[in-house]
Amino acid sequence: MNKNILLYLIIINVFSFEGYAQQSKINAGDKKYDNYAYIDAIKTYERVAEKGYKSEDLFKKLANSFYFNSEFEKAAKWYGELFAMNVEVEPEYYYRYAQSLKSNGEIAKASKILELFNQKSKNDSRGKLYESNKNYIDQIKANSGRYIIQNAGINSKYSDYGTAFHVNKIVFASARDTGNFNQRKHKWTGEHFTNLYEADLDENFNPKAVKKIESKINSKFHESTPVFTKDGKTVYFTRNNYIDGKKGKDERKTTLIKIYKATLENNEWTNIIELPFDSDNYSTAHPALSPDEKTLYFASDMPGTFGQSDIYKVSINSDGVFGSPENLGRSINTEGKETFPFVTEENEIYFASDGHPGLGGLDIFVGEINQNGVRNIQNVGGDINSPNDDFAYIIDTKSRRGFFSSNKEGGEGSDDIYKFLETRKLKCLQELSGIITDAETGIILPQTKVSLYDNQMVMKNSIISDQTGYYSFSVECGKIYNVRAEKSDYTTKEVNVIIESKSGKTNLPIALEKEGCRVTIGDDLGKCFGIKMIYFDLDKSNIRTEAELDLEKILDVLKQYPSMKLDIRSHTDSRQTHAYNEILSDKRAKSTIKWLEKNGISSDRLTGKGYGETQLINGCSDGVICTEEQHQMNRRSEFIITDL
Repeated sequence: MNKNILLYLIIINVFSFEGYAQQSKINAGDKKYDNYAYIDAIKTYERVAEKGYKSEDLFKKLANSFYFNSEFEKAAKWYGELFAMNVEVEPEYYYRYAQSLKSNGEIAKASKILELFNQKSKNDSRGKLYESNKNYIDQIKANSGRYIIQNAGINSKYSDYGTAFHVNKIVFASARDTGNFNQRKHKWTGEHFTNLYEADLDENFNPKAVKKIESKINSKFHESTPVFTKDGKTVYFTRNNYIDGKKGKDERKTTLIKIYKATLENNEWTNIIELPFDSDNYSTAHPALSPDEKTLYFASDMPGTFGQSDIYKVSINSDGVFGSPENLGRSINTEGKETFPFVTEENEIYFASDGHPGLGGLDIFVGEINQNGVRNIQNVGGDINSPNDDFAYIIDTKSRRGFFSSNKEGGEGSDDIYKFLETRKLKCLQELSGIITDAETGIILPQTKVSLYDNQMVMKNSIISDQTGYYSFSVECGKIYNVRAEKSDYTTKEVNVIIESKSGKTNLPIALEKEGCRVTIGDDLGKCFGIKMIYFDLDKSNIRTEAELDLEKILDVLKQYPSMKLDIRSHTDSRQTHAYNEILSDKRAKSTIKWLEKNGISSDRLTGKGYGETQLINGCSDGVICTEEQHQMNRRSEFIITDL
């Protein structure tokens, strides 16, 4: 696509080359390159290179020329020649080479080059993004399959891109030749300069006949990417630095691009002015309005930009005065290109980037806008995005219909406009819910406080379960949460849960245990404390130190209830002879009694016996193959209450 509209400004060093004839050709190419006449420069460089001449600078410029025109297959070829020379090149060339390889489907090779880019760039956010998102292809796949996409039906064989909604129309930029034979062509692309065109939309957002906007809003240079206020009476748009018949230039005599404003009066766009933060020495482009129309978002390479172009915002005061532009920050902007913003009433910002992990070229991403900037940035998926440039995404959030631009294969021109229907939102949401019950009886527990925490134990929400014991939270997919349930007379319980990575519901019932254990004659006191077994050394009957902790619990209860009496029963599994197990278990029961007596419990309150393997609680008898867990169930200690 038109890379000057993408704000990619290039600084080129003059290089030397042996041979006067070849030097003159290269010098001619350099001049065209520096003046952004890339189509001509490519021909010059390629002819020289195909004759077998090799030069680091030659390969750089030749590869860059194709890269900047999104011809990634050819770019990869010449970047490959550059790297084959085994020269030390700037980290940026590693990134461009990787992007070109990705666009050609060579993902594995691109990943290796990105690894090298990350090593060499050190603090470059693109390398860090790659390192933290090495499985980004899986995420892109997960985000795919959400769109029905069609050619918008308004494309020409030239560049058509950058749609905007205007009442019941769309407005877009096109380089189609609708003028006379003297119409100017741009040296960069070999196409005519773009003007703004419009088409009515039917109820399903299908564009009708296209017509050029006959207005002073169109000049003899580039116009593109407008955005209109809701009343349709004000437009902000991108144009080359040209107003009132005068063309502005920077210090290098290059005409950059600016954002202009116009108002509709008597059905005519008039009062065309440049915005106060425009400059001859940097570019501003691709305006987008917030839903309340109090903030203008745009792309620029103004001083303070992190990369080749960043996304900024600027406030629009009630009196129409603009504030100072603010960079949206490192969470969205990289050392690459971030451009073509579009903001929805759902606090989402769509934008194009070649700095965030994508499929190659520019990909379209979406992030959530909050008071601290932009978070949770995601690639919108492989339906929209391709190995080439995909950009200028707009959507009507009510109908979920919209448009985007791309130079993907199968189009009619260098850039084409596509229409889409989003069948499933990208934002993955889950409902986390469940019922709170009594762990012992299963009775529902209404009026239970249930709190939701993230994996850093920051509280996200807190509610009270309803009369049916039901609670519910809205949570994000793929995240880890902790749910805490609290109720008087019950022990507080906290449960960890991992939410699935797709929209739906996660059921998390929580059973609370009584703080006090209610027992009666015939109950096992050990169950109150989860005592399954009093542990002894192998083949011995002396109590281990770690078993004393459990016996201390029994001792405490016996001291609280002086009339309570216990029958202590020791059981084994079936692995040993019947006689051996009975003798061993009896010794262990008596050792337990002896320990309690030694610690102050009268002998008339304690009875006990070893039952060996005579009271198995499952079928794991002699000759039956069982797991260790099944055998463990039979090895148990019981503290049966015989009197209260």
